[in-house]
Amino acid sequence: MRGGARSSGALLSSALFPQLLLGVRRRWGSPRSLATAGESHPTPLPSQARVVICGGGIVGMSVAYHLAKLGWKDVVLLEQGRLGAGTTRLCAGIVSTVKHMFVESRMADYSNRLYQQLEAETGVKTGYVRTGSLCLAQNQDRLISLKRLASRLKVIGIQCDVITPKQVSALHPLVNIHDLVGAVHVPGDAVVSPPDVNHALAVASAQHGVLIHERTSVNHVLVRKGHVHGVETDRGPIECDYFVNCAGQWAYELGQASEESVSVPLHACEHFYLLTKPLPRPLAPHTPVVMDLDGRIYVRAWQGGVLSGGFEKNPKPIFTEGRNQLEIQGLQEDWDHFEPMLSALLRRMPSLDSCEIHQLVNCPESFTPDMRCLMGETPTVSGYFVLGGMNSSGLSLAGGAGKYLAEWMTYGYPSDNVWPLDIKRFGNLQSSRTFLRHRVMEVMPLIYELKVPRWDFQTGRQLRTSPLYDRLDAQGARWMEKHGFERAKYFVPSGKDLLALDQSKTFYKPDWFDIVGAEVKCCKGAVCVIDMSSFTKFELSSTGDQALELLQHLCANDLDVPVGHIVHTGMLNERGCYENDCSVVRLSKNSFFIISPTDQQVHCWAWIRKHMRSDPQLHLEDVTWKYTALNLIGPRAMDVLSELSYVPMTPDHFPSLFCKEMSVGYANGIRVMSMTHTGEPGFMLYIPIEYALHVYNEVMSVGQKYGIRNSGYYALRSLRIEKFFAFWGQDLDTFTTPLECGREFRVKFDKGTDFLGREALMKQRQEGVARRFIMLVLEDHDAELDLWPWWGEPIYRSGQLVGVTSSSAYSYTLERHVCLGFVSPRPPAVVTPDFINRGDYEVDIGGQRYPAKAKLYPFSSLFAQQRRRKDDMELSSFQGK
Repeated sequence: MRGGARSSGALLSSALFPQLLLGVRRRWGSPRSLATAGESHPTPLPSQARVVICGGGIVGMSVAYHLAKLGWKDVVLLEQGRLGAGTTRLCAGIVSTVKHMFVESRMADYSNRLYQQLEAETGVKTGYVRTGSLCLAQNQDRLISLKRLASRLKVIGIQCDVITPKQVSALHPLVNIHDLVGAVHVPGDAVVSPPDVNHALAVASAQHGVLIHERTSVNHVLVRKGHVHGVETDRGPIECDYFVNCAGQWAYELGQASEESVSVPLHACEHFYLLTKPLPRPLAPHTPVVMDLDGRIYVRAWQGGVLSGGFEKNPKPIFTEGRNQLEIQGLQEDWDHFEPMLSALLRRMPSLDSCEIHQLVNCPESFTPDMRCLMGETPTVSGYFVLGGMNSSGLSLAGGAGKYLAEWMTYGYPSDNVWPLDIKRFGNLQSSRTFLRHRVMEVMPLIYELKVPRWDFQTGRQLRTSPLYDRLDAQGARWMEKHGFERAKYFVPSGKDLLALDQSKTFYKPDWFDIVGAEVKCCKGAVCVIDMSSFTKFELSSTGDQALELLQHLCANDLDVPVGHIVHTGMLNERGCYENDCSVVRLSKNSFFIISPTDQQVHCWAWIRKHMRSDPQLHLEDVTWKYTALNLIGPRAMDVLSELSYVPMTPDHFPSLFCKEMSVGYANGIRVMSMTHTGEPGFMLYIPIEYALHVYNEVMSVGQKYGIRNSGYYALRSLRIEKFFAFWGQDLDTFTTPLECGREFRVKFDKGTDFLGREALMKQRQEGVARRFIMLVLEDHDAELDLWPWWGEPIYRSGQLVGVTSSSAYSYTLERHVCLGFVSPRPPAVVTPDFINRGDYEVDIGGQRYPAKAKLYPFSSLFAQQRRRKDDMELSSFQGK
């Protein structure tokens, strides 16, 4: 590139962007037309509002716009500087629907359509150009990933095609295709001018009555009795019922500034992109955006030249110490840091070597611990909503995210399942600044990293561990993390290459296949122990019947059972859909033990607290940390516990779904429950943590004669999927009812209590369900050679798309892959058994369809019976291990 990358003479004035912003502001019109306040604050703040939104970037403006569209009045938006003068002003302007999660792609697709029609709605030009995009693949693994992604995009109606390198060359004149193996073309993607889009949203919002005040800082949020009461600004207070934190990179600090602090786990990193002067043959505005994922760069046309940035392996986190500037005035250039991305750009587009550099831009972007944005009402303060942490996709996601949050505030829920984005997936444990700084240094490179199924974050680990962690680690446990908790995936036998297993990355048969298979076989033929201490555990108690009354209202099943009984139940919302799926033990007349999934710790707590009346006689306690949970799975589990407790553990003496407090070894007060969450025989042991190591040692010692071994969550997953067990967060969500997933037997319509969701379920039972949870067993699929299903694969019935998979696993019993998922007729109609049983089903795995047998209920043990003689012969191999 001529002029030298580091030559200041090759750059235009550093005042370029302020001048551009000034030009945009001049086009915006007068502050009066936008109901804004200028530098001298001619417009006083209102003393009251229904909602105050903090942040005048594209995210905050989208929330204001959509609230106004839904009819909200008394909406006030406050911006500490100028509208859109932060990251919105400097972002690259690419609107891409290529996301790895369905909900994010739908949000981006909506944003695309919104930005396209804003000019007609407001008269403000937004710079919208439909360019399309090209996602390049330099190797077969990347191409497989893109093929899987293309299949998912088609599910939600986004046009895309897998194309050859020659087709890439035909679509983009500058791309060097010599090392490409293919690409995905998404013709509907676009580019816009972000400041102009932001202005159009502001104009439309103001036309609907939204008051926008610039140069107004929110100092802290006022809270009264756990609910938002108002905000204190540098220009005085405003009373309000709702507050929305859209403060971008400052959202974390603003959350801490509430009278009751709110955790907003995000952290900023520097993000670089390059601008060139117009090329000798100017690049047309409609030239497709290029995302060279393996090169870690993106490239778009910009004023006849190119704009190119990327996501480097060594990002630079900033502002860890907190808030230190109002508007982004342009961070320092760092050509040495940008050098790898510049080299990747020149490899991909060699002809740019002779072009002139215009400017290297450095702007901050906010990232979250799991690469997904933060959305929703906070668990600690009612009426306090958050939308932020866009992970460098703020422009693409802002339109859809603002729509969903506005729906959430209006109706109590959005129009799509946003649990993967819900801020309640995090707790205070993720709010450490050290943790966030280290994690975002891993997250930013991962945005373009090839992510194979079941990859794990490497930073911020060993944050929450079981008392058995060191013991299990020494025995070969390989770990994954869930909600900050370390959980064993599987156990590597001595003599195996641990390093090779840790580095194994594939869309095909994984290297741990035989290890997990041996653990599954032991669960079915002998006994295994799985540490499941990460499960969420609450105790609810009262002096009278208040605890029972609350649970009867929250739960669809009947909790008025004898002491010691265990009830599997859903906690439903008003629409009859799952807010939580849990097991509840009645410990005494007025005391209950609630067991929920690991990642439900914050969400479930908030849901229960939301519906608890203010009663000093009613007490809810999170006891997750108090108990270690061991799952003893297998037919010999009863023998192990019988020896350790001197109590018969046969079904006659210890029936299914029953809980007793027992002694195990020397330890007293162990809650032993006859359930395993897999459909296999066995017991869950909830052990006070001080006894955990002793009980584990005793179980392993006595269990030796019965072939005991450690096992992990991969085996658990295989067992539960082949038994057709649905898990919350994977198969069940806030848009799924018990009737849609075959759990009507867990709904007690006649229990004499009007539980949440009862009316909606009664109506659905009368009208019939329009979607149904099914099990699919793949046929003509070779587990050794073919791509594996993991989740999100399209399901076809008689050639027509009817759904997607939600969970998949290899069944070592059936010796086939099993997929779970929801299907619904097209056009919508009631799902009947005939619809399930008479269709010819296929599952699309990376563009290849495989026939599958569909069932509404678990497969019989026919396959297992055919192998029983073989298994009986092999059972002796467990003895003495």
